[in-house]
Amino acid sequence: MLKVGLTGGIGSGKTTVAKIFSLLGVPVYNADESAKRLMQEDPILRRSIIAHFGEKAYTEGKLDRVWLAEQVFNDKGKLSALNALVHPATIEDALQWMSQQQAPYIIKEAALLFESGSNNGLDLIIGVQAPEALRIERVINRGKTTEMEIRKRIDLQMPEQEKLDRCQEIIQNDGNRMLIPQVVQLHNKLMALASPTHTHA
Repeated sequence: MLKVGLTGGIGSGKTTVAKIFSLLGVPVYNADESAKRLMQEDPILRRSIIAHFGEKAYTEGKLDRVWLAEQVFNDKGKLSALNALVHPATIEDALQWMSQQQAPYIIKEAALLFESGSNNGLDLIIGVQAPEALRIERVINRGKTTEMEIRKRIDLQMPEQEKLDRCQEIIQNDGNRMLIPQVVQLHNKLMALASPTHTHA
């Protein structure tokens, strides 16, 4: 089974791309959603978060995302501490999920694929590219976030070009090129790569 990573900066549209792959029948693991689930449900991770950030991290048993985001997005040290707790749990969860899949190839979608070390053990990585102004506009249109907050998050991520340079395939989501034909073309290529008759160089 071919293990494929999918990444891109905030607002690049990687989740939309993941949905298209999913509609094509490809199993997709969303690391960001899984991290949120684990922070809520994993008792060991919950205890670690409370030990580092205090009881305020959870309100009435539920993770207080707004409060936690305010803590970490203004402090790189706190963000690193949170990532050091959450990333290993998510990587382990992804490995368990992968072991249960039977498809020719699977996709692991993660915003911080390289930053978290989640790229280790993957056969190929797809990057989703979009101009920064368009990415910011998309996130603003989702609501609840200001341009300043988005720029802060972009600054905390790996530089876009560095991320894309480390990807083997690029999908352009610049508003000019249609996404579905790009994804279908890549899907066909990955199916061929994953076929038992294909000889890996």
